[in-house]
Amino acid sequence: MRILAIETSTDACSAALLIDNECYERYELAPKQHTLIILSQVKVLLADAGLCFNQLDAIAFGCGPGAFTGLRIATGVAQGLAYGADLPVIPVSSLAALAQGAFRRYQAQSILVAQDARMSEVYWACYQIKNGTANLLGEEALGSPSSVQLDFDGAWAGVGSGWRKYNELMLQQTGMPEQGCFSDLYPRSEDVAYLAQLYYSRNEICSAEVATPTYLRNQVVQKK
Repeated sequence: MRILAIETSTDACSAALLIDNECYERYELAPKQHTLIILSQVKVLLADAGLCFNQLDAIAFGCGPGAFTGLRIATGVAQGLAYGADLPVIPVSSLAALAQGAFRRYQAQSILVAQDARMSEVYWACYQIKNGTANLLGEEALGSPSSVQLDFDGAWAGVGSGWRKYNELMLQQTGMPEQGCFSDLYPRSEDVAYLAQLYYSRNEICSAEVATPTYLRNQVVQKK
């Protein structure tokens, strides 16, 4: 299995190459520099592995929700690369990738992801780890921090930039302990690739022409 994954939904920009369960990643925190970085990251990964695009099985991308410009970049790059090499595309939720990263780094089993969506709102969702994979409970949502609900028992971890920006309100709303929050994590292509491998095995793929980002908001977020 050879999957190229990209993730540009936040200030972090990364590309990963998954080859037979071994993952190689290029990662950089680079606000507003994604268009200058992502293709060079991809080229370095393929060159180091001695592979061409037509030797891959699929292209995966973090489809959001997240920053509008970042999602357009990831979608466009994934579509272009997949179309040129006649490869399927695997959209992966950026929130799911963040939850997967929390499991990979901190062994978190139940994760409430909340990403700053600007306009005093957050993108949020609840995930539980089953067989090493982040599984969505309910639906991904967009709303004010006070609309976030944790309707499940047990020990939960809070992950994402929403926990950094609205820390006190989110802790009060969910009743979670502050030590269970990891607001410094970003969605990474390594975790997109891991989830994409599972989705590929379930035939959850699409053609380049129909690959689309997930915005959760009709109104485009204005730059501050």
